[in-house]
Amino acid sequence: MTEPIGSITLPPSKNPQQEGEWLQENLLRWLDTEFIPEAVNQIIAQRAAQIFVRQRMEGENDLGSLVIAIVTEMQAFDFSKSFYGEFAIANAVSDLLLESLGIDKCCGE
Repeated sequence: MTEPIGSITLPPSKNPQQEGEWLQENLLRWLDTEFIPEAVNQIIAQRAAQIFVRQRMEGENDLGSLVIAIVTEMQAFDFSKSFYGEFAIANAVSDLLLESLGIDKCCGE
């Protein structure tokens, strides 16, 4: 039987605003290349980054908790003009963060 993947903790944030800018830029790039560039992608990336920055400023370092916060708060966003939904956005954020930490997004190593 395989062992479950443990929780992933981000290093404490020294500059949440800079992290948010990085996330917004990289998430927008991902959104634009995954399907097609859309004007709403900028708004989606900005909103997800805002949620992320606020959570980090409040001291949240657990990746799972950050993903849940993004899913929860993005549920209020109107995705009708987008190919995406709140789960796709939260998963993309998770993948981008894992890649930035050098962690294999498949297996957690």
